[in-house]
Amino acid sequence: MDTSTLTEQPFLKLSSDEMLELERIYKDMGEKPLDWKLCQEIARRFSSLSNGAGKTSLSGQQVEQWFKNRQRASQNKDSSSPNLVSLSAGLSSSKATDISDLAFEARSTKDIAWHDVALFLNYRVMCSGELEVRVRYAGFSKEQDEWVNVKQGVRVRSIPLAPSECQKLQDGNLILCFLERDDYALYCDARIVKIQRRVHDPTECTCTFIIQYLHDQTEEEVSWNRLCIRPTEEESAVHPILAIDPTQSPSPSFSLNPIESLWG
Repeated sequence: MDTSTLTEQPFLKLSSDEMLELERIYKDMGEKPLDWKLCQEIARRFSSLSNGAGKTSLSGQQVEQWFKNRQRASQNKDSSSPNLVSLSAGLSSSKATDISDLAFEARSTKDIAWHDVALFLNYRVMCSGELEVRVRYAGFSKEQDEWVNVKQGVRVRSIPLAPSECQKLQDGNLILCFLERDDYALYCDARIVKIQRRVHDPTECTCTFIIQYLHDQTEEEVSWNRLCIRPTEEESAVHPILAIDPTQSPSPSFSLNPIESLWG
């Protein structure tokens, strides 16, 4: 048994929308006792939607156990403990009204690279009060499902750079760059060191971008089609290049491992 967690639901396979709705219901309940009829109603509603998506139906007992685990977590931690409501608030932009409007990416602890999230399977609150989610990565099977720290490793999905948008980028911007090597290809955090701008039409950018990967501080000259931008100005804000060093990097400072040895 993992004693580092306060609460975990190993049998419920819930979508992010379903987890968010349960969190909202839990918050609305306040100090009211748990209602068995409510648990049955939630199970029936979720199951009717799940059957159409090919998922396993939920029982009233499973929903009831979810609420009991959630109550136990609240009793052991103060009200500032994170949950999916704070996840939604922390990751969503001002234009997004629901977590279902968003797409996410998560950083794997196996290769320190960012992968698109296909589904949030579950979540748990750690003894530290931090939230972890179990994610299924797009394009990977359930064998590669992984627990990821929400604060450190989950964010709104990066956006591929369009050739007509290169003027939006500045030296120092945080970007996601496609890193290609002989034995692996990954999306990794980087910062723009210098942009060599050229006049071009809106369909094909001829500018050259010199970037520095955050995980190992190496630099590389890349073209526009290997870059993805962060969706908010705060995340991509300009930072002095001199401030980039291993002790300041938000990514772990150790080398990547070949992708086939990790996911194969």
